[in-house]
Amino acid sequence: MTKNLVVYFSKTGEQYGVGNITEGNTAILAKIISEKIGADLFEIKVINDNYPNTYRELVKYAQNEKAQNARPEIEEGLKNIEQYENVFLGYPNWWSDMPMPVYTFLEKYDLSNKKMFYFCTHEGSGGVKREDFAIYGHIPQNNKEEAEQKVEEWLKRIGF
Repeated sequence: MTKNLVVYFSKTGEQYGVGNITEGNTAILAKIISEKIGADLFEIKVINDNYPNTYRELVKYAQNEKAQNARPEIEEGLKNIEQYENVFLGYPNWWSDMPMPVYTFLEKYDLSNKKMFYFCTHEGSGGVKREDFAIYGHIPQNNKEEAEQKVEEWLKRIGF
């Protein structure tokens, strides 16, 4: 039996287009995907999370991390990655790229024998080169039915 894993990085606090949120846009989307395909969930969490909770400060922080090619230390917790055949990787678009903790994850785990599917939330800047699926972050935040419909269409298109 094929095992699926949804891995995601998401951020709460003040976010562009949705205000102050307690569950991240990408987290909501990851949970929808997980429910639709019966996948396990793993959240990428930064050990010393110094990310600001205000939008403008977070933008500056993320820009600085990208410029430094930072690799923030992430929490352990994902065991037996070899058991998964398909890995769905989700993240918010930060400066037309994946957030640096996602790069830490990609460098930490051997995903060479996995079929990878990427999904991205954004607020108008679009996705990045790797994504298979990009969606405005305010959609899963404010209209779960629409997000579920778009996820179902994407999953069908990629054979799930």
